[in-house]
Amino acid sequence: MSPDAIPGTGVTLHWFLPTSGDSRGLVGAGQGVPHEVRSGLHETLRDGFRAPTIDYLAEVARTAEQAGFTGVLTPTGTFCEDAWLATAALVRETSRLKFLVAFRPGVINPVLAAQMAAAYQRISGGRLMLNVVTGGEPTEQARFGDTVDKAQRYARTAEFLEVVRGTWSAAPFDFEGDHYSAQGALVAGGIAAPPVYFGGSSGPAGPVAARYADVYLTWGEPPEQVSEKIAWIRELAAAEGRTVRFGMRVHTLSRDTSEAAWAHAQWLLDGLDPDTVARAQAAMQASESTGQRRMSALRDQRTSYASAHDLEVHPGLWAGVGLVRGGAGTAFVGSHDEVAGLVAEYHALGIDEFILSGYPHVEEAWWFAEGVMPRLRARGLLAPLPGTRQDPGTEPAPRRVAVSV
Repeated sequence: MSPDAIPGTGVTLHWFLPTSGDSRGLVGAGQGVPHEVRSGLHETLRDGFRAPTIDYLAEVARTAEQAGFTGVLTPTGTFCEDAWLATAALVRETSRLKFLVAFRPGVINPVLAAQMAAAYQRISGGRLMLNVVTGGEPTEQARFGDTVDKAQRYARTAEFLEVVRGTWSAAPFDFEGDHYSAQGALVAGGIAAPPVYFGGSSGPAGPVAARYADVYLTWGEPPEQVSEKIAWIRELAAAEGRTVRFGMRVHTLSRDTSEAAWAHAQWLLDGLDPDTVARAQAAMQASESTGQRRMSALRDQRTSYASAHDLEVHPGLWAGVGLVRGGAGTAFVGSHDEVAGLVAEYHALGIDEFILSGYPHVEEAWWFAEGVMPRLRARGLLAPLPGTRQDPGTEPAPRRVAVSV
């Protein structure tokens, strides 16, 4: 064990499922600007757009499982495949990978959601995790008929989680609130309740996280800002008599050398044209999300940069992704050692889980798994990969004996 390891502690690593499509560049990948067909062989080769077919999503999921990630986050939104259906289709494509299903409580009844979670747990063998997304961008919310204001959305989310947890654990469950009501709610056959992941940077988000979340999520902000968030939620949770774990949603770009990693970050930056950036920024500015405003503030609202290093907002933390991608807009960039050091730095603040991604998602999963994960294991921060010789629970392979005949 490395001398800077933290005894008795470790991190849990998740990956991302790009259900709106994948790409070698930042445009048309993940939750970025929707892909546009461009003319010319150079643009086709540079973008390398990959449609979110079930076969490709299965490839990403199997890669994440083989590489040693615990689960995959599946996003929600207009340009994403439905997270419940897409991940349910991938259960039989994997054996142990968990699925962190993002959904908006304002567009589904909480008792139905509790029943869907119960069915998912039985079908998958307990591999469901739930990411509750309150919402943020008014136009996106309105597409689904959700026009309540921000304060009401958080109040509704609190009631939603009260009903969901009550249906799981206190059946038959009765509830009467401002947004939901239920009489005798229950889930047939019981349920192994999935963990609830929840994020939010505005004031109303804190009490909801403190009372209902198992894991509070933050985007990749500089350490001092993350530390403030952790202290905020811990204090609120303690007042509720609860403890909450903490996770970070961030991208990753690691290579054998720091120079190679930053060269690729520069390549990603050079692939963005001003019109694309302007359209993306206009959409983000319409968001009501406090977290989105905090992401934009890391760049001081600027949209033009000569060098990738100009977007480095903390050593190794790069804000270039946020030029065209809403939500998580930062990445860990550097050598494998440097990225492992960043994971350790945030873990020391209290971050236990990291939800990572990179473009494209198959290749970057392997860069992280083969480059960064061994260094985290050397620090004592990551358990051995299941089914390997490093795993103490794995039976040793039989010895092969050469026999002369």
